[in-house]
Amino acid sequence: MKLGLQIASFTWPGGAAQIGPTLGRVVRAADDAGFDSIWVMDHFFQIRSVGAATEPMLEGYTALGFMAANSSRARLGLMVGGVHYRLPGLWAKATTTLDVLSGGRAWLGIGAAWNEEESRGLGFPFPPLGERFELLEDTLRFVHDMWQGERGTQKPFEGKHVRATRLLNSPQALSRPHPPILVGGGGERKTLRLVAQYADACNVFGTPPMLQRKFEILRQHCADVGRDPEQIERTTLQVVNLKAETPAQVVDRFGELGDAGAQHVIIGVHDVHDVSNIERIGRDVIPQLRPL
Repeated sequence: MKLGLQIASFTWPGGAAQIGPTLGRVVRAADDAGFDSIWVMDHFFQIRSVGAATEPMLEGYTALGFMAANSSRARLGLMVGGVHYRLPGLWAKATTTLDVLSGGRAWLGIGAAWNEEESRGLGFPFPPLGERFELLEDTLRFVHDMWQGERGTQKPFEGKHVRATRLLNSPQALSRPHPPILVGGGGERKTLRLVAQYADACNVFGTPPMLQRKFEILRQHCADVGRDPEQIERTTLQVVNLKAETPAQVVDRFGELGDAGAQHVIIGVHDVHDVSNIERIGRDVIPQLRPL
């Protein structure tokens, strides 16, 4: 089993002046501890499940560039990108840039998005959900084309909402055949169908029975499109609080997720700014997860 770290909050001691140094320490500690991946959210306001909207929040791709310079091994990505925040060409170019500068460690994490409050607040267009799913499919098709060959397809692209005349991508991504694509969300009719058609990984929330159900539906979609479901990495987002559970209890809990089909658990860690929590997970949890 793989383990990833999601950094969802930047409300840390020292205020804004200490966010950069603290983030650097957290990323270096996670990289050294053996985390397989490190992620940040793609939000501009803090989300309600984490804190108040006025709490500090960093723009995702800028943060990932900083994180790439403070790590050498873990893959990096957004958990997950809101499709309407960037046009498809920018999704492909930004992820390619991250991949090239990190030495081939980028993920493209993307989804249909939900946070209308921050979109309205900052003036981002917020299309209806059906249109966002159409834009998501356009984007997934687009990035596959732009990551082909040495410099992209060089051919016009036409989708439901996107038209482009030349999908030039120079430099091309280092990850081959392309940076892995993770589509976030557990929607059974649309999201998991798009995973089956276009993605290399899914991310769903929930308990082991919920995960088992979602992964079975994903397998059905894969059968419908003629794809081997084992080509898709099954990830789930969870939370760890070492003040409330022991490392052994974390391992047992993640073992149940593995029994339900999860292969890559991505965790938010309480008090992540205290890197001793990261170091403890690296010492007492990660070695026990590898055989699962």
